[in-house]
Amino acid sequence: MSELETLTRLQIRDASHDDIPAITAIYEWHVLHGRGSFEETPPTRTQMSERLEGVQTQNLPWLVAMYDDIVVGYSYATAYRPRPGYRYTLEDSVYIDASMTGKGVGRELLSELINRCEQGPWRQMVAIIGDGENNIGSCRLHKQLGFEVAGQLRSVGFKLGGWRDTIIMQRPLNDGDRTLP
Repeated sequence: MSELETLTRLQIRDASHDDIPAITAIYEWHVLHGRGSFEETPPTRTQMSERLEGVQTQNLPWLVAMYDDIVVGYSYATAYRPRPGYRYTLEDSVYIDASMTGKGVGRELLSELINRCEQGPWRQMVAIIGDGENNIGSCRLHKQLGFEVAGQLRSVGFKLGGWRDTIIMQRPLNDGDRTLP
């Protein structure tokens, strides 16, 4: 199936609690087999539901990508850090079903996430990309959508038998730092 065929059948919408089983399954694969998340034990459905509630309680977006009425990916924004000085900076997360990578799902999810975040007061979005140098797809996706490398933390994670770096990428939202909030 081509990327164009996938995208014409793809719908992006707000996540709901009905999506938790699919979201949990997608993330479980990434926790157990991927290097992008540094979690080693997959969260339960209850824990994922609590995460969803936490994001939505902060009036931040959590989106799902639907392909033929099946959740094939999700993205969400969280506060970058809890201290008040960081209140205009968000961190994004994007996870795609392993069978749907490379088909444009991540680009659609992240594009809509950026669009939604630009409806609010936020000025920066940060991506903390686990296993940065080897996580080419995520780095490419973020670069396509205006993120630039802001830094690299070397060997800060240990997963699947090896040390893992993180790449920090960043893009402005709205006017970025050109104007005061």
